[in-house]
Amino acid sequence: MRMCIAVLAAALLAPATPTAASSADVVRTDAGVIRGVDHDGYRTFEGIPYAAPPTGDLRWRAPQPVTPWPGVRPATSAGPACAQLPADPESPSGEDCLYLNVTAPRDGRTRRPVVVWLHGGSFQTGSGGMYDAHRLAVRGGAVVVTVNYRLGVLGYLGLPGLAGSGTFGLQDQQAALRWVRRNAAAFGGDPGNITLAGQSAGGMSVCAQLTSPGAAGLFQRAIIQSGSCLVDWPAELFYPNVGAGSQWSPVAAVRSAGERLAAGFGCGADAIGCLRGQPVAALLDATPGVGLKAFATPAYGTGVLPHHPAEALRRGAFSRVPVLSGSNLDEHRGFLAGLQVTPDQYAGMLRTAFGERAGQVAAAYPVSSYPTPALAWAAVATDRIWACPTLAGDQLLARRTPTYAYEFAERHGPAPSTGYPWGAFHGAELAFLFDTWWLAGTPQPELADRMIDIWSRFAATGRTDWSRFKSDASVRAIAAGVDGDVDLGREHHCGLWKSLG
Repeated sequence: MRMCIAVLAAALLAPATPTAASSADVVRTDAGVIRGVDHDGYRTFEGIPYAAPPTGDLRWRAPQPVTPWPGVRPATSAGPACAQLPADPESPSGEDCLYLNVTAPRDGRTRRPVVVWLHGGSFQTGSGGMYDAHRLAVRGGAVVVTVNYRLGVLGYLGLPGLAGSGTFGLQDQQAALRWVRRNAAAFGGDPGNITLAGQSAGGMSVCAQLTSPGAAGLFQRAIIQSGSCLVDWPAELFYPNVGAGSQWSPVAAVRSAGERLAAGFGCGADAIGCLRGQPVAALLDATPGVGLKAFATPAYGTGVLPHHPAEALRRGAFSRVPVLSGSNLDEHRGFLAGLQVTPDQYAGMLRTAFGERAGQVAAAYPVSSYPTPALAWAAVATDRIWACPTLAGDQLLARRTPTYAYEFAERHGPAPSTGYPWGAFHGAELAFLFDTWWLAGTPQPELADRMIDIWSRFAATGRTDWSRFKSDASVRAIAAGVDGDVDLGREHHCGLWKSLG
């Protein structure tokens, strides 16, 4: 009898192999059983921890394993977003934030492609819970996982002697990918067919993970939306009074920023311990004083990112997986919405940004060719910051791996507001893939269906319905009523930008 009890106890306490449970809304993960919500044609499981809370002594450490839980854990609402500014009382955020959300077709018997989605937000804001992925699950037949990862000072702080400096958010993404590989089958997903996808900082994260040794083998395809590894900008171009910048920093610069932060708190020799003892709100409030992007640029020259991601692409030091990559026709209009600019201010911006070559830029983008000087500015920034770096990145990728390039060109989709010519702004394509509460209006259903089909086909097969990108500038245009290619280089003056360096 004792032996029977011991065997039963051992069976109950043994680590569970992830399996689908008998009810559609109950799933056994490797850390315990969860209960989600069964919808019409799909299931959702929200707020699933994929790593231990990075609090206390775990602040600024690599993500650690989750402690298994007893019983059935509710998975019916997204966990808190990772701590960020500005704080939104309607969307709780905090340091205990390493959660993910799974949306899966109701029929979990078939091994389906898995899409792991990394949100945007300049490595400073956003959350996985912002994205309702049911259309990708129902029409696209994919299991979709949206992920939180550490942001800002909690995700990218660096200090001398701090292991992982400037890369904690990227490490979180890798921990989420490992969780997906272990647990995908329990939701009907194929752990051997994972697509890592993201937009803006999420797309840049995808590009970074392509070059990270720690992510090798964790995904089989990549989708980069408005997030080229080559994105950077000269002073003044991104927005008035914003200096030159990039989305990546050498680890020495990140550590230097961390030292300035520690000095502001009066920390002594044990700066790491001192900062671990500070309240989250105080750390967030102190960040702007160190620098606008001080803790929003992942660090290279590290174990996670050995090289600047753009340099890694040039060297061919990246995972050979098929890539779907693109940008939007009017990327930068959204960043300049509401900005009042005079012709003289536009000319002054060009002089600050481009110096003695400002005349060449002004000749290619004469203010008289645009409805307002602000839209002329947006056109310059779209081409220099987004479109042409995306094209150059695609050319580097295509040398060594199957690459499919697109431009989202729909100018009449949902937008943040009315009364401004948003065009195909940064993030405009998201409304056609997800239900997005922050964009007003309804996406054209035919275009939304077409995009779901393109993205899900790529996730399933690594191919699209157009040819692989070559070394030229021809990419597939995606817009309502449009079916063909566009010469991205000519459309966005990429020859000029290449000559300007």
